[in-house]
Parts: sequence; structure tokens; C-alpha cells
Amino acid sequence: MSILVIIVIAILLIFVVVTFIHMYNNLVGLRNRVKNSYSQIDVQLKRRNDLIPNLVETVKGYASHEKGVLEEVTKARTGVMNASSIEETSAADNQLTGALKTLFAVAENYPDLKANSNFQQLQSELSETEDKISYARQFYNDVVLKYNNACQQFPSSMLAKMFGFKEETFFEAPSEEREVPKVEF
Repeated sequence: MSILVIIVIAILLIFVVVTFIHMYNNLVGLRNRVKNSYSQIDVQLKRRNDLIPNLVETVKGYASHEKGVLEEVTKARTGVMNASSIEETSAADNQLTGALKTLFAVAENYPDLKANSNFQQLQSELSETEDKISYARQFYNDVVLKYNNACQQFPSSMLAKMFGFKEETFFEAPSEEREVPKVEF
């Protein structure tokens, strides 16, 4: 073999090895971004869970006979705190969102409560947190899309299979929230 053929083979081998390392590192980086972005959702859910007891206590003073609604919010909050997977967190979070909507609907019946500065501040903070949760979910789904694409597209799909990279689950809204709301005048 001539020295030129050996050099070409060596360059090709180096190129293949560098490409392999780059694809592997890209998969690891994307997998870690997925974990990080899920953690960001978790941070916002914790913030919301920390606000809820204060909100419930404020509402209790005005709407003591609305016990069922307050218990539903508390139960849903516990569900979010105890969730251990993306699917469980998503389901529990959707249940909590529904319970909070009911709580705010009940609050509409109490003009003194609506005017209470503590309630207004908590409602505002909760609204801001809901926006942050929504953004964090969107970011998470964007990162999951990139990661899943890398796990499925050739040639990185071969590495993903060899090293056990698994596709991640998207954070999805429940089917009832996807329906077009009816507006009646």
C-alpha cells in the first residue's frame, strides 16, 4: 500500500470517529436539555403550588360554604406534588388548572373577595405563573421535538439505538381543552 492510500484511510477514519463523537455528544446534550426543560416546568408548578395555600386561605374567609371547591383545589395540588412522570404531572396539572378555574368562578360571586388586595395579588401572581408554565411547556416540547428528531433521523438514529437513547413524551393538553369554546351572546 502506498503512503497516500494510508493517509486517505487515516483521514477517513478520523472523520468517521469525529462525526461519531459529535453525533453522540449532540444526543447527550439534547437529552440533558429535555431534562432541564422539564425541570423548568417543575419549578413553575412548585411556585404555583406554593401560592395555592395562600389563595385558598384567602378565599376561605369569604366563601366558607364553598368547601367542595376548596377541597378539589387542595386535592389537585397534592396530585401535582406527588406526580412522578411526565404523564402523571400533565394529568395532575390539568386537573389543578380546572380546579383553579372553578375557584375563580366561585370568587366572582363574592364582590368583597374580588376587591381584597391579597386576593388580587395572589390572582395576579397565579396568572403570571400560569403564563410561565405555558411558556415552559412550549419550550419543553420544542426541545423534545429536536431530541426526538435526532433519535429518529439517520445516521444519529443508529447511535441512539446503540446507546439506548429513547424518545421523550410531549407535554400535551387534555382533549377537552383542545375543543373550540362556544361563544353565545
